[in-house]
Amino acid sequence: MVRAENKEANALLDKEFKILDHGFIRLVDYMGDDSAIVEAARVSYGKGTKKVSEDRGLIRYLMRHNHTSPFEMVEFKFHVKLPIFVARQWIRHRTANVNEYSGRYSVMKEEFYLPQLEDIRYQSTVNKQGRSSEEVPDEMKQRLLEILKRSQADAYSHYNQFVEDGLARELARINLPLSLYTEWYWKIDLHNLFHFLSLRMDSHAQQEIRVYAETMSGIVKTVCPVAYEAFVDYRIDAAYFSGPELAILRDRLTAKNISIDKMVEKGLSKHEATELSEKLDRIRKV
Repeated sequence: MVRAENKEANALLDKEFKILDHGFIRLVDYMGDDSAIVEAARVSYGKGTKKVSEDRGLIRYLMRHNHTSPFEMVEFKFHVKLPIFVARQWIRHRTANVNEYSGRYSVMKEEFYLPQLEDIRYQSTVNKQGRSSEEVPDEMKQRLLEILKRSQADAYSHYNQFVEDGLARELARINLPLSLYTEWYWKIDLHNLFHFLSLRMDSHAQQEIRVYAETMSGIVKTVCPVAYEAFVDYRIDAAYFSGPELAILRDRLTAKNISIDKMVEKGLSKHEATELSEKLDRIRKV
């Protein structure tokens, strides 16, 4: 690939995007762009792709029909600094190559994540693993931050003393909290990166990982604008329906409204019925 053709993408190389209080994302390198997807597809599908005359049409065809291997021809390498609790969520995406800062070889830096006041919320009663939009009293927010700061400082003070006393770093580190920052190089192909973004940009994802995904999506959009457009159209802004959901939709075409209870009678669980109702609300808003 000829790097000079995408000056905007090249300008992003080594640029540091600040995330949270101490974190960042930096594009270290990338291989390929929209043209790499097209070239791989035409080798793979041969004459079958002649029906799609334009590169944009071909890329959208591939995305629309879940022909994913051509997207794997594009790769991104990121340098990411993030809190350990975010890293533990992130590492669940096992389709990447990762090399993380080692607390066995190196001394951990005294950098801890503290949430912004506006991000401190009560537990959601709907989303069992997320926050609600309900405001927390200011005095509770301040108390949380004070406790976090104090416990972080105490934990690092003990860690630092152990290191100075010559204790093995691999033992000294074990009581450091998940709010401590770590760093890694993360290399992934575009197909699997799209999967990561679809999950981590979702409104149900934890806010602290979502801001990383949103920043990363802007980088991907610059490197592969056509593929990213197709990703948004066919993954992010699209809605997919199960067999029972389609049956309910057919009934809904001839009825003004179908309640969640009626959907349950049709074979959906209450949770599935609620999700379908949310999908239909999204469609109405569009």
